Order: sequence, then C-alpha cells, then structure tokens
Amino acid sequence: MHLDLSVPATELTRAVVDIPSESGAEAVLADAVEEALAGLGGLRVDRDGDAVVARTDLGRATRVLLAGHLDTVPIADNLPSRVVGGRLYGCGTSDMQAGVAVMLRLAAVFATSAGSGLAHDVTWVFYDNEEVDAVRNGLRRLVANHRDWLDADLALLLEPTAGEIEAGCQGTLRVVVTVPGHRAHSARAWLGENAIHRAAPLLERLGSYRTRTVVIDGCTYREGLNAVRISGGVAGNIIPDACEVVVNYRFAPDRDVSQALDHVRETLDGFTLELADSADGALPGLTAPAAAAFVQAVGRKPVAKYGWTDVARFAALGIPALNYGPGDPNLAHTRDEYVEIERIDAAEDVLHRYLATEK
Repeated sequence: MHLDLSVPATELTRAVVDIPSESGAEAVLADAVEEALAGLGGLRVDRDGDAVVARTDLGRATRVLLAGHLDTVPIADNLPSRVVGGRLYGCGTSDMQAGVAVMLRLAAVFATSAGSGLAHDVTWVFYDNEEVDAVRNGLRRLVANHRDWLDADLALLLEPTAGEIEAGCQGTLRVVVTVPGHRAHSARAWLGENAIHRAAPLLERLGSYRTRTVVIDGCTYREGLNAVRISGGVAGNIIPDACEVVVNYRFAPDRDVSQALDHVRETLDGFTLELADSADGALPGLTAPAAAAFVQAVGRKPVAKYGWTDVARFAALGIPALNYGPGDPNLAHTRDEYVEIERIDAAEDVLHRYLATEK
C-alpha cells in the first residue's frame, strides 16, 4: 500500500480508512505510514512493532508531540469509505483515521519547507492497539522501550473531539461483583436460593446512585457508576447458584484508582467484588505554559474529556497533554461512523497555524 501525502486531507483520510487496520492487524497501515514519512526527508523515522515515530531535529526551544492510534474497532460492513453530503463515512473515520491523516498532512507540508516554517520541533507518534486491553497498547510499549522518543513540552492527541479542546480525561475501573446462591431443581425452587434474584438489590443500588460532578480548571467532569454486564445461570431447569455483575466506574481525575476503588467498595458495601481493570485519569493541566499557549492559539474554551485517552500516559510522564481532533466522539465505534469533511480541513488549518506561528 502507498499513501500519497501530497493530496488534500480529506482524500488522504479516505486512503487511510480504506486500509483495514483493526486492532492487532495494523501492520499494513504502519508499513504505509513508515514508508510515506521516510520518503519526506528531513525526519528521523523509528519503529517499534507497529508503532511509527518521526521527529524533526531543528534545535527549536520547544517540542510539540502529535499522537494518534492506527487501529480501529472491528469493521461493521462500513468499508470501503464513501462521501455523502459533506460527510466521509467508514470504519474509523472519526476514531481516529481523520486525525491520523491530518498528522500525515502536517508532516508533508512542513517537509516541503525543510522545517523552516516550524516554530517548534515536532514529533509524530502513530501507534497500535489503542482500542483493546491496555497491556497491548502501543504507546504503553513505547513508554517502556523508548521513553526518550516521547520527550516533549506538549502532547496533542488527535482523538475525536469535534474540533473542541478536551482537557484531561476520566479515570476508569471495572469490578466484578459475585452474588452467591444455592443450586436446586427449578421444579423445587424452594429448596434453592436464586443468585440472579439476589442480585436485584445490587442493581437497585446502582440504579439509585447519585453521580458526582466535579469542576477542575473550569472543566466539568461527570462521573458514572453502572452495571455493564450480568451473567448467571446453568441450565433451563436449574436454580442458579452464582451471578456475576460487571460494574464500571468512570471517575473524575481528582481521584486516583485507589481512592476510586475505595468509593466503589463503600458504595457496594455488603457485596463481594474483585478489581478487574483500572486506569488513572489525567488532570486538565491547563496551567502548564505550553497547554495555555495552545488554548490561546486555538481560541476555544477547553471542556472535560469524557472517557479515558492516552493523555493519561503523557500526564504520568509529566508531559502536559490535550485532546484535539476532527472526529466526533459521539460517532466513534458506530456502524454509521463518519467525519464532517470541513472539520478535517479545519483541524489541519488550526494545527498548521499553531505549529508555524512564533509565540
């Protein structure tokens, strides 16, 4: 596969989208990205697995890192891409191949001037396996294997934000709540104790839970505690002796995982639970000079990021990070996923002006 970085961002987005890159199968797209970047000249291009990192070395006083994941969720009969009424439809258009295309376009545009128009040195990070378990995340692997590749004064993730600046991100954890019962023949149900029925008080407690709202740096984070899966039962004629309810807690970044887990245990007191997965969130970090300069350059008031993104990884490294991209987060992972074409062009223009303008 070959990517022509000289074409307009919308056409480039279509080309990226039409290279299938479900999580774990990003190699073909990673190859195309690596080849295209190496062909520009003036960039150091490195690779680790299916993560590709390119960087300028112009001796600028500051460095800005642009990051985006190459993978998409599984295709849902939504490839190849198509354009209808100012929208580009296809798997990953919003999350986040439009952002990947904008990154590639910026690399090509500045390469034509040998980087002379850049106010900052720039690092481009394209990585794999963001849409699956955190242990497979390509950015996590880069942190472990090549921490120095990620040095920057500001990291911008081109995650879908509909052109808004989304600051920080929520933390997340999942617990498995086990509700016991006593097995019996369903014809003699009084001899058993139905574990599924015994889960009803847990569900009622979750249904009446009052969510917390937290304002940090002017950004409003709303929390959520929800049952996301329930399983139980043995056969059609058996009273079940066990029921499991998976509960997800999305918490504001003023709490860490330990504090969040304490809150869940307190809320679900009386039930047996086990932590299954967790990730700390990231504070907005808007007081960092580099983040404040980007906000000023874009001229948009930051809002809270609902959901977890890899800004948290950069925050853990002490690097200010923000989410800013052309896709719409509300369309991510949907069968009818699309991106507004005008937002692709607008994101390229905003980032070009930011990177090329002296502060």
